[in-house]
Amino acid sequence: MLQLSNQFIFAPIKLGYSNGDGMVNERHLHFYEARSKFIGAVTCEPLYLEAGLRELPTQLGIDNDDKIPGLQMLTNIIHNNGAKAIAHLNHPGRMANPKIPGNYFVSSTNQACENGGASPVMMNSADMEKARRLFISAARRAVKAGFDIIELQFGHGYLLAQFLSPAVNNRVDSYGSSFENRMRFPLEVLDDVRKAINLPIIARISGDEMIPNGFHLDDMVRFSKILENQGIDAIHVTAGTACSTPPWFFQHMFIPKGKTWEMASEIKSKIKIPVIFVGRINSTMDVHRIFENYQADYIALGRALVADPDFTAKYLGKIKGHIRPCLACSEGCLGGVRGGSGLGCVVNPLVGHENEKLDQAPVKKSFAVVGAGLAGMQAAITLKERGHKVMVYEKNKPGGQFNLASLPPKKESLKEIVDYYLYELKDKGIEIKNMEADEKILLNNSFDGVILATGAVPAVPPIKGLKQYYWADFLEADNLPENKNILIIGGGLIGIEMASKLVDLNNHVTIVEMLGEIARGMEMLEKNMTLQKLNQKGVHFYVNTKIIEINHRTVFYEKEGRQEKFEDIDMIVMATGMKSVDNLKEKLAGKIPLHVVGDADKPGKAQTAISTAYYTAAAL
Repeated sequence: MLQLSNQFIFAPIKLGYSNGDGMVNERHLHFYEARSKFIGAVTCEPLYLEAGLRELPTQLGIDNDDKIPGLQMLTNIIHNNGAKAIAHLNHPGRMANPKIPGNYFVSSTNQACENGGASPVMMNSADMEKARRLFISAARRAVKAGFDIIELQFGHGYLLAQFLSPAVNNRVDSYGSSFENRMRFPLEVLDDVRKAINLPIIARISGDEMIPNGFHLDDMVRFSKILENQGIDAIHVTAGTACSTPPWFFQHMFIPKGKTWEMASEIKSKIKIPVIFVGRINSTMDVHRIFENYQADYIALGRALVADPDFTAKYLGKIKGHIRPCLACSEGCLGGVRGGSGLGCVVNPLVGHENEKLDQAPVKKSFAVVGAGLAGMQAAITLKERGHKVMVYEKNKPGGQFNLASLPPKKESLKEIVDYYLYELKDKGIEIKNMEADEKILLNNSFDGVILATGAVPAVPPIKGLKQYYWADFLEADNLPENKNILIIGGGLIGIEMASKLVDLNNHVTIVEMLGEIARGMEMLEKNMTLQKLNQKGVHFYVNTKIIEINHRTVFYEKEGRQEKFEDIDMIVMATGMKSVDNLKEKLAGKIPLHVVGDADKPGKAQTAISTAYYTAAAL
């Protein structure tokens, strides 16, 4: 029995905060301290079983007794906040990171991951015995470190799933072929761990691998019944495999919400032990729906608790306030971990810096914030929280350019952060004046300082003959073009997203990019899925290509020293980057304390805009 204080569990999320030694440090402690209040249990990030089996060079380990004191500090913090601590044990098998020196690769097969990776050795009996010993040793260390529950990873394409999956397991011995044989090694691991410790055990499974030749829900219903008979205390149902279907693994915004809930519900109807529901649960409405429609035993929250550590407290009414929404974009969390800086968040600048508390300003002042985009709204809220008086000026629609971010296909969730900021501004009594703030207004209203968050506008290159063109804001139109021949100049994020919208209306799209890479800087999951779609829709890409002249419907370009032309172009769309709107900067310089944030300082991503705005306002 899990016996938790409430029905919420923090799901395992890779942090990447270790210094490379696998040890717990202050950053881990602060992160989990903030997320272990008002929750039943906290699952720490996946703990590597051996140094040669790491997914990240900065991953936490449980491979040696020297890790126990740090893990003990971690479980003590979790316990002090009233939650139980879950140790998530996972052997990656062929998914160990090939870029980490010293890693080795074993699996049920000798075939590499479909999306890349090292070719593994097909495990023999000695290899399987070694893996079982690693699980046993790790489970015993978890007990010594004060963990209350063990979670074993049977899904997501990791080692135990590599045995379960007919798409991966190509063995012909007693551990391959039939479903009974493919279950054998995973069940042996479970049996070994069960005998080694006296703690509840959760099995995390993929309800479906979401690939044609993988295992599916019927298989996992059957497997769950067997796990129940083998003494598992709860089943945690997710989906996908990191090898073949990573968007399902990460529950990206491009994946339909609720599919994992349906899988969990089906499994719940066939077994008696608790089932844990997970997967893109990022609002109170989601929680209500899962409890009321599916009668969930437990709900696991992952990135929702990254975006807002007080998610459960706000849902339970313990803390007042709006929930800061996870956008399911993977930009700050997955992108930060892959980039080496560790887990971050687009909408929450304090992720990984939870010890940096916001203090009241020693002297209360009055500030004007010019611009109500993401940076301006975040700056205004932070100033108000510190005790300052704030007036926001916005001549157009609050949200700025980010209002356009939710217009491309399957990106509707991005609108939620604009809504959140507007709720916060209203609750905090921060007025937005719908007017343009000029030099006279800002200097004659007794402000102690000004924050410029005036954003950016399209940077249109001087192309001979360019007269009529469209930019991203035309996606707001009700009558978008259909069956047209459209040229998009610029192959970065904006150009790719506009192309994704336009091809859905049967337009023939060509993308021209001056540099040698399409979709540079785009979050990897979104990039892969969007480019796959565009290729299937017949979009033509031209890299290292420069547009030199436009003559009515003929567009001349230069590529590799040769001049060519596109003909019969019906529409030109510009996506050639942005330039800061900073016309007030020179006018106000030296006349009033001035601070420039977000795209007004330097065009960039939403995460940078929010973060710079927060830290600028926090220092005033």
